[in-house]
Amino acid sequence: MTWWDADDDEDEPEFDESSVRVRPSRRGSRPRTKVRPEHADAVEGVVLGVDRGRYSVLVDEDGADEHPITAARASELRRKSVVTGDHVDLVGDTSGEPGTLSRIVRVRERSTLLRRSADDTDEVERVIVANADQMLIVVAAANPEPRIRLVDRYLVAAFDAGIQPILCITKTDLADPSTFLENFAGLDLPVVRSRSDEMPIDRITAELIGHRTVFVGHSGVGKSTLVNALVPGADRATGVVNTVTGRGRHTSSSTVSLRLVTPAGRGWVIDTPGVRSFGLGHVDPANILGAFSDLALVAERCPRGCTHLADAPDCAIAEAVAAGELGDTGRARLESLQRLLATFA
Repeated sequence: MTWWDADDDEDEPEFDESSVRVRPSRRGSRPRTKVRPEHADAVEGVVLGVDRGRYSVLVDEDGADEHPITAARASELRRKSVVTGDHVDLVGDTSGEPGTLSRIVRVRERSTLLRRSADDTDEVERVIVANADQMLIVVAAANPEPRIRLVDRYLVAAFDAGIQPILCITKTDLADPSTFLENFAGLDLPVVRSRSDEMPIDRITAELIGHRTVFVGHSGVGKSTLVNALVPGADRATGVVNTVTGRGRHTSSSTVSLRLVTPAGRGWVIDTPGVRSFGLGHVDPANILGAFSDLALVAERCPRGCTHLADAPDCAIAEAVAAGELGDTGRARLESLQRLLATFA
């Protein structure tokens, strides 16, 4: 008899599945589910601004009980961005009393989305504002000098988002902007001129009533000064242009939506931080042509893959302009289109 045949296993204990010790889950024993509550009692609000994970939200917009509250994003929205201008649904304490905090549980469908990327090669978009229907591009006639290419990029972003652009030239008392404005003669672009000592508040206000208008512009062009004049009590920080570099200093650090109230009506002013670059890596160039409806109609005759640039062979738009089919403004509009499309070349 060998040692493993020894009859010494009679004293060994017997084990079965009931003997296994299971450590209870720290998260409880209730199984996880993907079924989320419907939040049928949620109230609607619009996001006015974002600050370190806390959202300022206006509840009961345009109603008798309109008031701001502070909210946090619910855990089920951790993968979805919430930005200024979003229409959201909230639950919890929506009284707005000091110390209260509600939860954003849904983001409603967006009508528009203004975005930019870090540069033209970066397809990762950075959302600026949601649901704006107008863009006021603020440019200084001097100090700092106007940048045609930056305005082109704002226009491309506006056309891509389906937002109507408006151009506001400030500091026209320092320089004549006529030469600069000739670059945009082919566009259906409303232009407002403003002096340092006399801002056309009534004219600009008339353009803003009934709209959600996002203000964009290079640092130092007077954008925040204009916002403070339009919305008393806004208290947006303003700065000066560096006399050595000719550049403005960043003063506004966040995007904020402000209520515009006038005897003629109301609207929204959305102030954004000044930028020195505006990447378009997320933009579809086809949307730019779509903003030129008359040219887009002629482009249907272009050969497949036509870029519509100046060196494009057999471009139907260029042929139509040369033949005078598009009237006196046809050439200017084609040049504007080509300059905007050249940002992607």
